[in-house]
Amino acid sequence: MRQAGTNLPKVGRYNRAVVLDQIQLCDGISRVEIAQRTGLTPQSVSGIVRRLLDEGIVREDHANRVSSGGKPRVALRINADAGSAVGVHFDPVELTCAVVDLLGRPMVVKRRPTPPGTDPAEVVAAMTGLVAEALDAAAVPPGRVLGLGVASPGPIDQDLGLVVSPPNLAHWTRVPLQEMLHDSTGLPVTLDNDATAAAVGERWSGAGRGVANFAYFFFGTGIGGGLVLNHQVYRGGSLNAGEFGHSSVLPDGPECYCGDRGCLETLVSPSAIVTEVHRRLARGCGASVLREAFERDPGSVDHAAIRVAAGAGDPLAAAVIDEAAGHVGSVAVSLANFVDVDLIVLGGRGIEHVEKRYVDAVSSALAARPLARHIRLVGVAPSPLGADAAVVGGAALVLHATYSPQLSALVAD
Repeated sequence: MRQAGTNLPKVGRYNRAVVLDQIQLCDGISRVEIAQRTGLTPQSVSGIVRRLLDEGIVREDHANRVSSGGKPRVALRINADAGSAVGVHFDPVELTCAVVDLLGRPMVVKRRPTPPGTDPAEVVAAMTGLVAEALDAAAVPPGRVLGLGVASPGPIDQDLGLVVSPPNLAHWTRVPLQEMLHDSTGLPVTLDNDATAAAVGERWSGAGRGVANFAYFFFGTGIGGGLVLNHQVYRGGSLNAGEFGHSSVLPDGPECYCGDRGCLETLVSPSAIVTEVHRRLARGCGASVLREAFERDPGSVDHAAIRVAAGAGDPLAAAVIDEAAGHVGSVAVSLANFVDVDLIVLGGRGIEHVEKRYVDAVSSALAARPLARHIRLVGVAPSPLGADAAVVGGAALVLHATYSPQLSALVAD
């Protein structure tokens, strides 16, 4: 396959995105500093900034000037109110919708249960109603809505906008979710798997902001992941890279629906943790505040209850969570060895109340086991977006596609 060239209009669009990306990342940067950081000429930067100011996307902050040792210069910032994006996180259990400003900050977050049976038409109708409700609550003028980003369980066919047979969703063989939502909402729709969307959200407004290379572990109904390498979202050949949940950590472990054995997801997913805690409680293994509730009604000892108990230091619940976190650490070590990331971010509803236990376990593994540990340690951080990582990430898909520099923009169509 030959490598295609490009043309000057594409270079111009790319340079515009590079400048805007620097303003978004720094939130207070001068034209001179942009030129220094990007390698663009001061004249090019000035021209691009002038157009961004005319469009209202960027504003000058004369009250807070930037100084780098010389005369203070006018600071440039994103005009957060110039537009907004809508995100939807499609989870088999719950639908979440957020409206964010241009800095990725949520203005409104709405939730509702996913329709039982997960029929595609019913789910799309529910999503459409939730989007309308969120936009109404945010009071955003229609002309300022850039689009809708959907974070969905994968695999995703990016070219056709299809959700292709996710393991936890019956009736979703090849569902044209992108087209269906565009038709029902009238908005431009961007579709990606939930973990990659969450990684984009982290890059835009979370722990990955300004980090060149990081991996994101998403803990939801399953375990997913996203990769940002050299400031670019890495998607792989089929655009479905980042399936960290299907790294085999126990070759003789439980059989996974993917066909392998001992996958991380079979050991760390909510259902796996609940099963293990129930097993230990049924056998009388150790003291636990969960025992009485389990004897009354085993169903009450769900994943949320286990996380709360572990977060409070319950010995049995904490032991199971720590074991799961140790498995995550093993996959994190492999990632550090394979792609040499600078940071690993842990997020999603599945680690609420126990973020520190996961961070500590992964940090310990990365301090002791990667080959390059004596050169530098890989950082570990909990997601500041927390349980809303995927829905903010959905909205960030729109912002990222619109305003961030994409290397693909330099490749001929």
